Amino acid sequence: MAPPTPRPLPAPARPTSKDVARAAGVSQATVSLVLGEKWRGRVSERTAALVRDAARDLGYRPNLAARNLRLGRTRTALLVVPALTNEFFARVHTGASAVAEQHGFGVVLYPSPDGTGPARDPFASARAALDGVIASSMAAEALGAIRGADLPLVMLDSDPAEPGVAAHVNLDIADGMRQIAGHLIALGHRRIVHLASAVESWTFDARARALHTAVAGTPGTELRTVTAALDVNAGREAAERALTAPGPRPTALLCDDDILAAGACKAARRLGLRVPADLSVTGFDDLALATALEPELTTVRLPAEEIGRRGMAALLAVLGDRPPRQDSLPVELVVRGSSAPPPA
Repeated sequence: MAPPTPRPLPAPARPTSKDVARAAGVSQATVSLVLGEKWRGRVSERTAALVRDAARDLGYRPNLAARNLRLGRTRTALLVVPALTNEFFARVHTGASAVAEQHGFGVVLYPSPDGTGPARDPFASARAALDGVIASSMAAEALGAIRGADLPLVMLDSDPAEPGVAAHVNLDIADGMRQIAGHLIALGHRRIVHLASAVESWTFDARARALHTAVAGTPGTELRTVTAALDVNAGREAAERALTAPGPRPTALLCDDDILAAGACKAARRLGLRVPADLSVTGFDDLALATALEPELTTVRLPAEEIGRRGMAALLAVLGDRPPRQDSLPVELVVRGSSAPPPA
C-alpha cells in the first residue's frame, strides 16, 4: 500500500490591521489613520512611528484593492520623462519610486517615444488609470492628452509661472550656472563659448539667462553661443566649429550638459588641444560620465534622486489637500581636473 500523500501545510495567515494594532498597543482606528496617511493632527509622531514599525516588523500590507475601491483611487502615478537613455531621469525615477513605495503607491514610467516630442496618451483613459502625473519640463509636449484628463500634474524643473500645474519642484538651475560661470571667470577666462542644448525647454532657457547675466557683470568677457542636440557626436561637431571659427580661439567651453561636455573633450583631442592646459571644459548634471572622462569633468551636481522624491511627495501632498513644498533644491559646483586658468 502506497503511503498517504502528505497534505500541504496551510499558508501562514496574512497579518491584519488588528495584529498591527495589538503589536503597537493602539486601536485599529489609529492603525488606519497612520497607514492611510491621515494621522497628522490626530496622532502623535511617536505613535505613528510605533504603528509603522509594527507594520514593517509583521510584514503587514494593506489590502490596496479594497481600499482603492472605497477611495475611488488607483494609487498609481505616471512619471513622464524625455528618455530612459539619460542617467539623470533614471535617478529621478529611483527617488520617486522610493517615496511612492512608502505610501503604497506605484509609479509607471513613461518615456516620450521621440525623446522630447509629442506622445500619445499611454492609457485609453488616463483619468481612470492614474491618480496623478509627475513630468519633466523636457517632456512637456508629451502631456497634451493627459492634461485634458484633469489629473493633478506636478512639473519638475519647469517654469514656475506655468498655469494649470498643481505643484512645481525646481532645482536652483540659475545658481548652478552662476557658480560655474563664476568659477571660469575667477580662473581668468574671458573668451567663453556656451555649448548650449538645442532642446527647447525652460531649464535650458534658464541656464542661458543666468549665464548671460553672470558674464555681463565682468567687463571684457566675450561670450558666444553654439547649439547642439543632446548627443556626444553633436556636441563634438559644435565644439569643433567653435574652436576653429575665425578670430581668437575660446579658452573655455561651458556646456549645458555632461554629454555635450564629453563631445567637447573629444573635439579638443581631435584638434590637438590639451584639456585643461589649452582649453577648459565644464559640464552640468554630474552624471557618472563626468568621472569616466580624463581629466575628470568640472560640473554642477544636480540632486536627481531628491527631485524625484520631492516630486512624488508634492503629488501626495496635492492628493491629500496639503500645500506642497515651494523651495528650490540647491545644486553644487564640483571642481575637477577639466578646468584651469587659461593659457598665457
